Amino acid sequence: MQRLYDFIRRHPTGVDTFWAVVFLGFSLLWVASSVTTGHPVAYGLVAVLFSLVVALRRRAPEKMLLLAVALGLVQVGLDLAPFLADFAMLVIVFTVAAHDGPRWASRLALVAGLLAAPIAQVRWPVEDPSSGPAKIFFTVIMAVPFALAWVLGDSLRTRRAYFAQLEERASRLEREREAQAKVAVAAERARIARELHDVVAHNVSVMVVQADGAAYVMDSSPETAKQALETISTTGRQALAEMRRLLGILRTGEHQEAGEYVPQPDVKQIEDLVEQVRSAGLTVDFAIEGSPRPLPSGVELTAYRIVQEALTNTRKHGGPDVGASVRLVYFDDGLGLLVEDDGRGAPQEMYEDGGADGRGHGLIGMRERIGMVGGTLDAGPRPGGGFRISALLPLKPAH
Repeated sequence: MQRLYDFIRRHPTGVDTFWAVVFLGFSLLWVASSVTTGHPVAYGLVAVLFSLVVALRRRAPEKMLLLAVALGLVQVGLDLAPFLADFAMLVIVFTVAAHDGPRWASRLALVAGLLAAPIAQVRWPVEDPSSGPAKIFFTVIMAVPFALAWVLGDSLRTRRAYFAQLEERASRLEREREAQAKVAVAAERARIARELHDVVAHNVSVMVVQADGAAYVMDSSPETAKQALETISTTGRQALAEMRRLLGILRTGEHQEAGEYVPQPDVKQIEDLVEQVRSAGLTVDFAIEGSPRPLPSGVELTAYRIVQEALTNTRKHGGPDVGASVRLVYFDDGLGLLVEDDGRGAPQEMYEDGGADGRGHGLIGMRERIGMVGGTLDAGPRPGGGFRISALLPLKPAH
C-alpha cells in the first residue's frame, strides 16, 4: 500500500490523466445515451476539453481554470445544457484553491463556482410550477458544492503552508544549533590552547632551568644536581598530568574518566607554585592579605594562571639575580593580584600582539582570561626597572 501511495505522489500528472480518461469515458457514454437532438458533437468536444482540464489540473492549474471558465461560457452561448462533464468545474475549483499560486486564480475559482449555479438556473430554468423562493433555495443548494470545494482546497493550502513554515523553522533552529555548537567547540579549543600554553610554558621553563643548573654542578656538587633532576622529574609528571587532563577533554566519550585525571588549579595551589619556582632558583616573596574564602572555580583558575604566566615571564625575561613578589588581596567584592619583579624586564612588545615571535600569548592570553570573569588588568614596565602585573577579579559580596 505504501508503494502505491509513493507512486501516486511521484506521478501526479499520470494519475490525473488516468482519472481524466475514466471521466471522459463516462461523459461520452452520457452524451451517446442522453443527447439525441441538438449538438452531440459539441457536447463531445466540450467533454474532451473538460477531461483535459482534469488531466492537467496540477501541472497548469491557472491555465486549466481559464479553460474551464471559457468552456462554461461556450456552453451558455451554444445552449449546451449542463451534463456530466461539468463536474470538472468542481475539480478545478478545488485544485486552484489548494495550489500555492497567485491569489487572483483562487478568487476567480470561487467567483466562477458560485456564479455557475445561478447562471445555469437563468439559462436553463427548471420547468417546475414551484414558487420563486423554492427556485432560489434550489440555486443556493447547487452552489454549495462549489463553495465547499473551494473551502477544502484553501484549507489544504493553508495547512500545507503551515507545515512548510514549521519545517523551515525546524531547519533554521537546527542550523542555529550547529552554529552554536561550532562556537562552543571553538571557545573550548581556545580555552584548552590557553591552558596548554600555560602548562607548557611554565613547566618546561622550570625543567630547562633545572637541567642547566644540574649540568653546571654535575661534577662539583652531585647532590645539588640530584635535587635538580628530582625537580625536573616532579615538574615533568605534573606537566604530563595536566596535559593528559586537557587532551582528555578532546576525547568524545572514549573513556568516562576523560578529563578527570587531576582537578583544576585553584588559589590554594598558588603557594605550591611559588615553592616550585623558588626551587628553580628564583627568589619570590609571597603574601596573602585579607580573609581567604572559597571563590568561584573560574576566578580561582584565572588567578592561578595569571600568577603562573607572570612568574614564567619573570624567569624568561628578568635576567640574572631577579627577584619577584606575589600578593593576593581579598577585598569584600574582589580578589586583587599583584606580581612584580625587579629584573631588567622585557620590552613591552614582547607581551603584546602575540609576542615578538608571533607565537606567544603574553598579555593577550591574560586579558582573555580576566575578561571571561569580568575583571581588569594593568600590566607594564615598573618604575625603576622590572615589570608589574596587577589584576582585579570581581567577586560577589561576602556574606
